[in-house]
Amino acid sequence: MKSLPNKLNTKLQDRRANDAFRQLDTPKDLVDFSSNDYLGFSKSEAIFDKAHQYLIENNLKQNGATGSRLLSGNHKLYNEVESEIAKTHNCEAALIFNSGYDANIGFFSSIPQRNDVILYDELCHASIRDGIKMSNAKSFKFKHNDFQDLKKQILRFALNDNCDLYVVTESVFSMDGDSPDLVALSKLCKTQDANLIIDEAHAVGVFGYGLVQKHKIETDVFARIITFGKALGCHGAAILGSQRLKDYLVNFSRSFIYTTALPPHTLATIKTAYSELSVMSNTSTALSTSFSETSHPQIERLSDNINFFKKEIKRVGLQNEFIQSDSAIHCCIIPNNESVKSVASTLQDHGYDVKPILSPTVPKGKERLRFCVHSYNSKEEISEVLTLLTTFVA
Repeated sequence: MKSLPNKLNTKLQDRRANDAFRQLDTPKDLVDFSSNDYLGFSKSEAIFDKAHQYLIENNLKQNGATGSRLLSGNHKLYNEVESEIAKTHNCEAALIFNSGYDANIGFFSSIPQRNDVILYDELCHASIRDGIKMSNAKSFKFKHNDFQDLKKQILRFALNDNCDLYVVTESVFSMDGDSPDLVALSKLCKTQDANLIIDEAHAVGVFGYGLVQKHKIETDVFARIITFGKALGCHGAAILGSQRLKDYLVNFSRSFIYTTALPPHTLATIKTAYSELSVMSNTSTALSTSFSETSHPQIERLSDNINFFKKEIKRVGLQNEFIQSDSAIHCCIIPNNESVKSVASTLQDHGYDVKPILSPTVPKGKERLRFCVHSYNSKEEISEVLTLLTTFVA
């Protein structure tokens, strides 16, 4: 077999030299503080069984979609689930993509046009930044959650009639776990006639149907990206917005057009997971049933665990090492790849699955342990892992 070119070998060697080399590990039976399965839905036998039964009852015994949605892959579940998702999230239309990465690539590579301007938070996810790189629009980052900096940049372009402005942020940032003031941001964008795009990947399920709905700013947001692979425990993503936005994406979004569609089983699982969120308030299987963000026992337990985790951070005296967060993501800064990997390895040796986040994924000097809190973590586990952490971080 032909060997790897020298310049690629050099890049791999540099990764090893900087303690940043990535490799695939086999999952271990450890206490989970690393996965995005915030509510435990990915392991829910009830969701699995209900999704399977739905397929049987509706004669959808099909392993694959057979093609892209514009050819042979648009099976009947797609229209049904998209309609129900749109109703659930208080928007005109939803368009399902194969993943959150595909959704962000598809949106940002096709929506902003030449001479348009994209202003994005400097800590936006790689999928957003990769999509922006594929766009013909100009792009500029603004300081993290700094709306004064954002406003200055908006004013640079506000008087250009040939320029549509797009402002991009996340409702919960995946590497810090913090959130912007979405109400203030929506007012700023409305005042300046900028199109606001919010990625809700780590908010949906953790905060009910997302922070956009919690703050009741749905009508002020141009587009929302939601994903099903985090708290909903399944797979795929959707872009929420107007019917015209959906029509445009169907016609011009390449990551939607040129890929095989998701199979019926995935759509049935998405449908069932949404139904599970509202099961406490209504026994209907429709996604559009009424929902209170504290109505589901897993969400209540998750919220309780998040609050307990924050209290334990203070109890053990680590509040200065952790980034402030009200979400399920809590990060302890431990500079230097070698150091953070060593602490993570020791925690894993003691039975706790906590992952290190290394540079260049995060800026050099901002390496961290990323704790993901779940509804199924016990308070004893939370106390023990943070107490153990104090022996390495002080």
